Amino acid sequence: MTSYAIIEAGGKQLRVEPGRFYDINRIEAEPDSQITIDRVLFVQDDGTISIGQPLVEGATVEATVMRHLRGNKIIVYKMRPKKKTRKKQGHRQELTRLMINSINLGGAGSQNTAEAKTTTAKPAAEPEEAPVAEAEEPAEIPTRAEKSAPAGAPETAQTDEALASRPKAKQKAESLEEYPQE
Repeated sequence: MTSYAIIEAGGKQLRVEPGRFYDINRIEAEPDSQITIDRVLFVQDDGTISIGQPLVEGATVEATVMRHLRGNKIIVYKMRPKKKTRKKQGHRQELTRLMINSINLGGAGSQNTAEAKTTTAKPAAEPEEAPVAEAEEPAEIPTRAEKSAPAGAPETAQTDEALASRPKAKQKAESLEEYPQE
C-alpha cells in the first residue's frame, strides 16, 4: 500500500500522494517555490492510520508550486423563457499546479513514505447524571363542558356520560336553557 493524506487546500479537500501533481484553486506563491500545507485531515502509511480531530497534530505536506494556469472554459447560459432575455457568459477558473514532495508526521518524512505515528482517540467521558426532579402532581384536566363554557357562565352539573345518553335535540335544548339570551 502507498501512503497518502487528505489535505485541505484552496477551499477543497484532496487525497494526495507523494510524487503526483494536483490542480487546486490559485494560491499566492511563486512558481518553483516550496510550500508547506499544515491543514492535514488524515494520513495513511502502509496500513497505519492517523485521523485528525479535525487536524492531525504535527502533520504537514511538503509541495512545490509547478505553475499557475487556467482551467477549461465553462459556459454559463441564463435564459428567461418568453421574455427575450438571454445571457451567455464564459468562465475559466484560476488554478495552481502543485507537486507533492512528501508527507510528514511530527516533522519527519521521506520522498515516498510518512513516518508512522498514530493518534489515539480519547475515550468519551461518561456524562454526569442530572439530578432528578420530583414529579409534581398533574393539574386537573378540564372537561369538555368546562372548556366550551364562556368565562362568566354558570357551571353545569351534567357529566359527559349523561349528555351522551340523551338524544341530540334534547341536549341542544337543555344547553340553550342554561345560558340566558340577552
